[in-house]
Amino acid sequence: MTFSVWLALLGAQALISFSPGAGAVNTMSNSLTVGFRRSMWGILGQQVALLVHIAVVAAGVGLLVASSPVAFNIIRFGGAAYLVYLGIRKLLQSPDLEEQAEIRRAEGAFSLFRRGLWVNLLNPKAIVFFLAFIPQFIRPSEPLLGQYGILAGTVVAIDVLVMWFFYAATAKSFRRFTQNPRGQIVLNRVFGLLFVAVGILLAVA
Repeated sequence: MTFSVWLALLGAQALISFSPGAGAVNTMSNSLTVGFRRSMWGILGQQVALLVHIAVVAAGVGLLVASSPVAFNIIRFGGAAYLVYLGIRKLLQSPDLEEQAEIRRAEGAFSLFRRGLWVNLLNPKAIVFFLAFIPQFIRPSEPLLGQYGILAGTVVAIDVLVMWFFYAATAKSFRRFTQNPRGQIVLNRVFGLLFVAVGILLAVA
């Protein structure tokens, strides 16, 4: 991969990462709920999902999913249902501060990681997107393993930086407003509705 192609990849991935979606909503929700530092576990789960999507596309399986309406819809509606479930759970969450503190202590790194993984993994549009995105930066005449390694490393590095230092950091600055029952109610309703909205968009778009 030439330096000019890599720079184009860098710019394109930055634009993609800054585009709000389910991963951004999940990252901001985690930052407000469990804190800025621990939100990294959810971000890491999201990155593993991105690597899976890249591997699926590289292996040619992505083309089969994209060309099969049944497979595509199974993943699409499964992902939409999961996001709506997360949203409803947020909407029904109690505003009790002591209970919220207990929830934050009880939710471990693996739980955050797993939720981030499923949020990004159950998005068939990511596979379709990578099918269109990856060929622009891969040269078939050159060794593929190294090119895919550079692409995957760049995609993950940029997404981690944007998710943690933009979305998680932005949410962190609002955390002081959620240290009372009214703030907790607003937080739960806003992110509950956001999860539901993204799930519906995934299902109908």
